[in-house]
Amino acid sequence: MFFKKKMQHDYDLDMHNIPGHIAFIMDGNGRWAKKRKMPRTYGHHEGTKTIRTLALEANRLGVKAMTVYAFSTENFKREASEVEYIFKLPKEFFNLYLKELMENNVQIRYIGHLEMAPIETQNIIKEAIQRTSVNSGLILTFAFIYGGRDEIVEATRIICEKYKNGEISLSDVTEDYFEQHLMTKDLPPVDLMVRSSGECRLSNFLPWQLAYAEFIFDETLWPDFDEEHLHRAIAIYQGRERRFGGVLK
Repeated sequence: MFFKKKMQHDYDLDMHNIPGHIAFIMDGNGRWAKKRKMPRTYGHHEGTKTIRTLALEANRLGVKAMTVYAFSTENFKREASEVEYIFKLPKEFFNLYLKELMENNVQIRYIGHLEMAPIETQNIIKEAIQRTSVNSGLILTFAFIYGGRDEIVEATRIICEKYKNGEISLSDVTEDYFEQHLMTKDLPPVDLMVRSSGECRLSNFLPWQLAYAEFIFDETLWPDFDEEHLHRAIAIYQGRERRFGGVLK
């Protein structure tokens, strides 16, 4: 499902059918900057504003969790200067917006391998998590140095080790048990996944968790994605019948 940015519409959302967990693949920052003859890093800078905008609006609408794909395990293949800049963005983001997120009861979390980031980046994210830990509103999770296949392999290793040590039997390994070893074990199921920029792939983002989520692929570049796009994505979600393998009623 595609839609473009040229919208000025009030969507009559069903407030009893708001997705509990929305996942975003934040794509198009570099292309957005290139169109303006600016470096790719400028697009990443502007893209952080979209995270703030959507987090506050999702929180207002009653969305329980929002997960954003901030940096994948494969993103290390990019130019070193771009990677270095991305690792500086958490400091910039939280310096600008943490107070506002705190005031709106947003809780910060992360999934991924934060230990692979520079120490300063680790400390900034850990401080944001600590300061927002008692908040009970939207859970804003940054997938940072995250890879979906890596997550599944790591969960499998942990479970195999438990089996090897005699802590569990093969019959204990169910889907529910496996999910409890994923990085997202404390988050609600993903109901809706939105990818910006028109690309139609998951790029190793939450492959297990997205098994029954609704997908929307939006042609808008991430820095231009705003509250109206979020409302329309939710309206499209509400227009679908989720059957989870059942039959159409």
